[in-house]
Amino acid sequence: MSRRRTIIYLACAIAMLLLGLLVWHWSALRDRAQLGAAFGARVTCSCRYVEGRAMGSCQDDKEPGMGIVSLTDRPEDRAVDASVPLMATRTARYRPGWGCLLDPAQ
Repeated sequence: MSRRRTIIYLACAIAMLLLGLLVWHWSALRDRAQLGAAFGARVTCSCRYVEGRAMGSCQDDKEPGMGIVSLTDRPEDRAVDASVPLMATRTARYRPGWGCLLDPAQ
């Protein structure tokens, strides 16, 4: 067997192993993504609509490791959307007298 063919088989085996690990842990990864999106939406909504700070200032409140969570302000609805690409999306809305509440998970 040639060296090149051995490298190709080894690369395929490693790729299959990594894919298997991803499938095995998908549920836990999805749950963490949901948690991160929910936390980001809730904290940023409170920062924006309870504290009255600018969205740029609220972006700095992310916890370490939350760099993948993207935040979108919707001032017309007094809501903040947070998402982890391809895995989770959550929305928190400001309700007078209640503060920011998460919309039900879909």
